[in-house]
Amino acid sequence: MKIMVVDDEPDVQILFKQRFRKEIKSGKIHIDFALSAKEALKYLNSQESHNFVLILSDINMPGMSGLQLLKIIKLTFPDLKVFIITAYGDDKSHQLALEYGADDYLHKPVEFDKLKEKILQEYS
Repeated sequence: MKIMVVDDEPDVQILFKQRFRKEIKSGKIHIDFALSAKEALKYLNSQESHNFVLILSDINMPGMSGLQLLKIIKLTFPDLKVFIITAYGDDKSHQLALEYGADDYLHKPVEFDKLKEKILQEYS
């Protein structure tokens, strides 16, 4: 299963690789990373994007926000699942995420055990 994590913080890559180490090593999960929404869209529009089952995107990023990315993904790739991740739990962002078609809305710090369980149950 192929997942993309979109977050402007490079440390997030290390964290996801550590937390999903076992699943990555066994080949259950492959994780690609994008440091911006623009980079994520460029990758999704390439021919390599067709294997993704899930996008995990931060909301607050320079340039295009995760909510803007979500809106574009759902218009362009309506079957692609998108989880929005935020450190700020404001109601407006939550409502917009739901309105734009987010499949889940998670708060930082991410509860990796629950996220891993959800991903493995629903998408494998």
